[in-house]
Amino acid sequence: MSRRSGVLEFAVLGLLREAPMHGYELRKRLNTSLGVFRAFSYGSLYPCLKALVQQGWLAEESGRASDDPRATPLTNRRAKIVYRLTAEGKERFEELLAQTGPDAWEDEHFGVRFAFFGQTSRDVRMRVLEGRRSRLEERLAKMRASMARTREKLDAYTLELQRHGMESVEREVRWLNELIESEREGQGQREQRGPSGAHERAGPDPSDDSTN
Repeated sequence: MSRRSGVLEFAVLGLLREAPMHGYELRKRLNTSLGVFRAFSYGSLYPCLKALVQQGWLAEESGRASDDPRATPLTNRRAKIVYRLTAEGKERFEELLAQTGPDAWEDEHFGVRFAFFGQTSRDVRMRVLEGRRSRLEERLAKMRASMARTREKLDAYTLELQRHGMESVEREVRWLNELIESEREGQGQREQRGPSGAHERAGPDPSDDSTN
């Protein structure tokens, strides 16, 4: 599977985990919620959906998925195929969500992974964020070395373009530093509070009806 199709598979499974959708609504969500797919057409999405159905990760249903109140309603008369995540599809998405290898740090994949951070464990979030920062710091070092070597040979506009690109990477590194620090602070606060349920052992919870 190509990197591009792998990103699409991840995004489709993740969106359908939220609710069943028909193809048009799924394409809209990909375009509006996940910027990397702005240029995607349904023609590009359809083969991916068919492949996921064949794998058993999605199920096709005709018309509305009326048993799920979150399903997107259909407004026209012609019945459309609604795609629903299967139990196997949920397992596949969880498997992909736990991956923290280099693909998760790349430009194309990172934005999609970040869009699903709300469903991702803290340890995985930290590994992805730190991996992305490391990748960008390597890129930044190469950009600085290249500029130092070629500065005298470049015209003012090309040099300014390179500076602009470098500043963009520097901004993202600062943003990643803030996110990583925030994750660490959150973990530190949880560790100070101790294991879940420790405070209940000190006495009964007044809101617990079982003590009445």
